[in-house]
Amino acid sequence: MEQEQININGIEFRGIRLKTQHGTILLVQGAKANLGCGYFSIAPADQLGDRFAIVTGVKCFEDMLQANIRQFSRAAAESGVTDSMTGRDALLLMEK
Repeated sequence: MEQEQININGIEFRGIRLKTQHGTILLVQGAKANLGCGYFSIAPADQLGDRFAIVTGVKCFEDMLQANIRQFSRAAAESGVTDSMTGRDALLLMEK
């Protein structure tokens, strides 16, 4: 597992990269916000009330920030996340 700090508009997030046999699992996490790659499922986030959004077709953290949101939890929607925004914008909204 590898970690790196990601700064977005002065807010610190933690990027977590976990290699599998056939790919890589990516997660960007703040104090409240979670942005995951297509490896994740929204159902557990909804059950727990977590702010979680998913982007797909990404290979690195920068891709995640630029990609459009594909799925998001109810808690993420309540914080203002929509499927027309980027991962970067979703993280900033979920972190408020």
